[in-house]
Amino acid sequence: MVFPWKLIGLLALVLAGFGSAWQFQDWRYGKQLAEQARQHTETLNQLTQAAATAQQVEQDKRLVLEQRLSTSEQTHYKELSDAQKNQDRLRGRLATADVRLSVLIDATDAAKGCDVPSTSSAGGVDHAAVRARLDPAHAQRIVAITDEGDRGLIALQACQAYVRELSK
Repeated sequence: MVFPWKLIGLLALVLAGFGSAWQFQDWRYGKQLAEQARQHTETLNQLTQAAATAQQVEQDKRLVLEQRLSTSEQTHYKELSDAQKNQDRLRGRLATADVRLSVLIDATDAAKGCDVPSTSSAGGVDHAAVRARLDPAHAQRIVAITDEGDRGLIALQACQAYVRELSK
């Protein structure tokens, strides 16, 4: 039997053409996959950089807020310290009778059982109103109450400032 060499050659050529076409298609597919992988990597890098930038911005904001709160805390601590010093000074002056607390008495009150005439002085602002002196122990208690009130107001102001800073 004689083989038709032409037919075999043609068949080999066709098979070689299909093989090279298959390889070409495989090469193009690999190239597309490589391009997609590169684009995916680029996208991930951009997302990572954006996240790092956003994190840095938030850290900077937090640092600024912490600094403002620290300054505010120092201010309120100084106010509290000054108020306590003033109260201590006043208590000391009351204890040494350097200062006396008095209250105004209604001069038109019909039941004036304990009238204490006030002495008019050049520096007085009450224009010779009738006053009664408080017992030093009562004066000390009044100063202690006002001291607690002052501390409460200073603490309230500190809390309000803190909330204002956080809400900015």
